[in-house]
Amino acid sequence: MALVEEDEMISEESEDENSELSDSKLQEAFAKGWLKPGMNLLVDKSKKFVNNVEGLKHCLKDLKKDLPWVERLDLTNRPVDDVFANIGGKVQSGNNREVDADDDFQREMFFYRQAQATVLEALPLLNKHNVSTKRPDDYFAEMAKSDQHMQKIRKKLLSKQAMLEKSEKAKKIREQRKFGKKVQIEVIQKRQKEKKAMMSSVKKYQKGMTDKLDFLEGDQKPASKDASQSSKKALNNKGPSAKRKYKDQKFGFGGKKSGKKWNTKESYNDVSSFRAKVAHGKEAKGGKKGKGRKQNKRPGKSARRKMKSRS
Repeated sequence: MALVEEDEMISEESEDENSELSDSKLQEAFAKGWLKPGMNLLVDKSKKFVNNVEGLKHCLKDLKKDLPWVERLDLTNRPVDDVFANIGGKVQSGNNREVDADDDFQREMFFYRQAQATVLEALPLLNKHNVSTKRPDDYFAEMAKSDQHMQKIRKKLLSKQAMLEKSEKAKKIREQRKFGKKVQIEVIQKRQKEKKAMMSSVKKYQKGMTDKLDFLEGDQKPASKDASQSSKKALNNKGPSAKRKYKDQKFGFGGKKSGKKWNTKESYNDVSSFRAKVAHGKEAKGGKKGKGRKQNKRPGKSARRKMKSRS
């Protein structure tokens, strides 16, 4: 009996040693050819599932208590109707089986509509049991931070806001200055162009190239080269200017100059400019301006000499 027990002990020790072989020893045995394919097989043990229905019901009975709904606040309901699905004419998913669990958007929308249905059902029940669902106006909750700390944060936020407003104001002022400078430069350039155009118009008038005085009104726009060339051509085609005509009338135009002031038959018969008072000396020499005024006549040469000798 003792020998049998010793053999059993040795066999158990060998099994323990074989079971506790390290990976390095197994690798050495495989390299020496002691281990061959097919000698060792991994066998998956079947997992045994326990579904003790009676035990679960017993546990549920122990946990379940007959309490009013206000103490439990449990609701079991279906989700509300999908408004967008009704508008689009789609078929709504009536139960969980019709919801695709892999579709994140559909799954989250199902949860959202179920929460909506719970709120719509719970609010009337809470109001029925006189449970307030809104925070009162005089609700006071202790702050996590002290009032002094919050005052520091408030001052810091106000100073930061003031700095931002100041920087924005400075930025606007800089932009306004840039815009004002730009406008001023444009105004100066416009005035220079108007002055240049006016000077050119004055020169043209002096040279007799034009007889218009529109540039004196100040609304004359600077004419382009094409416009000036067209105006020159028009003046050349029109004939002599007003200045040329006046000079020709005053000094002649290369023709006969003698006898220009002689009377003709027409001038002799024209008596429209004849005035009897002037012709017969009845009107004062100064005309209407001389009436009722004392005319200071200069004394003669001899009288002026006598006056000098007296003085």
